[in-house]
Amino acid sequence: MFLVALSFAYFAKALSGSYMKSTITQLERRFDIPSYLIGVIDGSFEIGNLLVIAFVSYFGAKLHRPKIIGVGCVLMSIGTFIIALPHFITGRYEFETSVRRGENSTQNQAPCPVGSPADLTQKSHCFSGCEGESNLSMWIYVLLGNVLRGIGETPVQPLGISYIDDFATEENAALYVGCVQTISVVGPVFGYLLGSLCAKIYVDIGFVSMDSITITPADARWVGAWWLGYLIAGVITLLSAIPFWFLPRSLLKDPEKSTAEEKRKETPLLKNNYPEEDSSFIEMAKEFLPTLRTLLGHQVYLIYLCVTIIQLNSLIGMVTYKPKYIEQHFRQSASKANFLMGVINIPAVALGIFSGGLLMKKMKLNIMEAAKFAFGTSLIGYFLSLIFFAMSCDNAKVAGVTVSYNSMETISYDKHSVFTGCNSDCFCSASDWDPICGDNGITYVSPCLAGCTSSAGSGKNTVFSNCSCIGAAGNFTASTGQCHHTDDCDRMFPYFLALSVITSFIISLGGTPVKQILSCVILGENHLVVMYWDTAGIPAPIYFGAIIDTTCLKWGQKRCGGIGACRIYNTTAYRVAYLGLTLSLRTISFIICIPGFILLSHQLKKEERNGIHGALANRGAELEALRKDDFVISNLDHSQQTSDNIIDRETQL
Repeated sequence: MFLVALSFAYFAKALSGSYMKSTITQLERRFDIPSYLIGVIDGSFEIGNLLVIAFVSYFGAKLHRPKIIGVGCVLMSIGTFIIALPHFITGRYEFETSVRRGENSTQNQAPCPVGSPADLTQKSHCFSGCEGESNLSMWIYVLLGNVLRGIGETPVQPLGISYIDDFATEENAALYVGCVQTISVVGPVFGYLLGSLCAKIYVDIGFVSMDSITITPADARWVGAWWLGYLIAGVITLLSAIPFWFLPRSLLKDPEKSTAEEKRKETPLLKNNYPEEDSSFIEMAKEFLPTLRTLLGHQVYLIYLCVTIIQLNSLIGMVTYKPKYIEQHFRQSASKANFLMGVINIPAVALGIFSGGLLMKKMKLNIMEAAKFAFGTSLIGYFLSLIFFAMSCDNAKVAGVTVSYNSMETISYDKHSVFTGCNSDCFCSASDWDPICGDNGITYVSPCLAGCTSSAGSGKNTVFSNCSCIGAAGNFTASTGQCHHTDDCDRMFPYFLALSVITSFIISLGGTPVKQILSCVILGENHLVVMYWDTAGIPAPIYFGAIIDTTCLKWGQKRCGGIGACRIYNTTAYRVAYLGLTLSLRTISFIICIPGFILLSHQLKKEERNGIHGALANRGAELEALRKDDFVISNLDHSQQTSDNIIDRETQL
C-alpha cells in the first residue's frame, strides 16, 4: 500500500512539474513579462526545495514519515492552486489589437484615416481602467505558489525511498524503487500532454465569444487555458496525500534486515554515520556539519560536483525553453510543441535510462568503466547536438522589422523602422503588435502601418483593403494574423525531431552509470545531491531566459503602458544563443572531467594497493596463527604421547 501511495505521489509531482514547463510561453504572454522573469518563476520551485531539503532528509527519518509525506502532498496541492489563482482575481485577457468595431455598425473603424491624423482618444482605450488596478503584479502569485510547491515536494523522495529501504527485504527494495522511478517517468508524459490540451483552449473560454477573437493558437498573442491544467494537477496531488494519513509509522521488519541492522549498530566504524534512535535533535545537528565537511573534502566528489552542476545547468536550461524554441524557431503552436515533448522526447529519455541499466547489469561495469561509459555517451550526444546549428529556418518576413517595405532586401535588426513613405499619412503607433498578412506574402506589424484605410468582417474573418503599403496601386487586401510561409521549416522539422530523439536517448544511456558513481563516491548522502540539483535548477532558467530576451526584435505593449512579452525573435540569433549556451556549458564540463578521471584512477589504484596490502597482512596473520596452532597441537600430541607411554609402562608393571 505504501508503494502504491508513493508511486501516485511521484506521478502527481512529476505531472505538475512538467506542466509548469509546458506553460512558460502561456504565462509569459498572459502576464506580459520577459523570459528571464519566467526563469525566476520556474527556478522558484528549486528555491522552495532548497530551503528545507537538508533538514527534511536528515531529520525526517526520526518522525512519522508517511504523515510528513502526506503533509508535503497537501502543500504541493495548495501551491498548485495558488498558481492558478491570478486567473480568478484579475479581469479578462485583453490582447493587443487595433481592430475596433464601430457602434451599431457591421463596419469597423478605419485603421488609417487617409489625409488626417488619427484621433488621439482612439489610442486612449489602451490605458482606460488602469487607475483601479492593483500595483501588485499577478505573476508574484505564480512564483509564491511554485515556492510552496517546491517545499511540499521535498519530503516525498528522500523519506519515501528510506521508508522502502528500511522495511522491505533487500531483494524487493530495488524492485520497489524501480517501480516508483518508472511511474515518475510516466508523469511528465501526461504533464506535457495536459499542457498540449490546455494550450488549444482559449484562456477565457466560456466567458467570451470565440467569434469575436481575431487570433488563433499560432498567434504570438494567443494564451491558452493555462489555469485549467493547474486545477487538474492540484486535485490529483491532493488525492495522492490521502493514503499517507492511514499508513503506520513503522512496519514489521524482516528478520534478516533486523539482524543486519543490529550488526550495523554494533560496528564501531559505522556508529557515527548512523545515529541511534534515542539520539537527540541537537546531537544529530552536531553530526551534520562534520559529515558535510568530510564530504566536501573529497577531491573526486568535488570534481564530480562541479561537472554535475554544470551539466545540470545545461540540461535544465535546455529543457525549460525547448518547447519555446520549437514554437519560435520552427513556427509551431504551443500545443504541438508540448505534444511532441510528451510523446517523443520524454519516452526517449526513459528508454535511454532503462537501456543504460540493462547494459550496466550485462557488462558488469566497475566504477571506472561506468565513468568512462557515461562520459562516452555524453560526448557522442554532444557531437550530434552540433548538427542542430545547421537546422535553421529563415526569419519571418515582417515589413520594417526583418525586411524592407519593398521586400527587396533585408534590413539591420538593430536599426529597423516600421515607418515609411507609404504609411506617412497615417497616425500610427510603433509599439502596437496586431499583424496582418498581405496578398504579397509579407507580414505587416499592424493594419495602420500597412496603410489600410478600410476593413470589413469580424473576428478572424476581418479583411483589410486599400492598403497603400502592400501594392503599388494600393488596391491589395490583407487578412488578420501573420503569414505562415513555412516550407523551409516544414522540411527541416522532421529531421530536427529525429535528431532530438537520438541525442536524448544516447545522453540518457549514461544516467544509470552516473548513479552508480554517485552511490560509490558520496557514501549515500543523497539529500545533498538533491541540494546540488536545486542549486543548478535555480540560476539556469534565469540566465537562459535573459540571453533569449536579447534576441527579441519586437516587444509587445502592456495594456497600461510598458514593455510586455516578446512578439517576434531574430531566428538566427535565437538559435545561436540557445544552442551555443547549452553546448558551451557542456564543453566546460568535459574539460573538468579530465582531472576527475586522473584523480579517480589514482584513488582506485590506491584502494587496490591498500586492499592487496591488507589482504597480505591478513594472510600473514592467518599463517602466524596457523603456525601457533600447529605448535600447540604438536605440543599437545607430544605430551599426550608421553602420558600414554607412562600409562602403558605402569600397566605393564
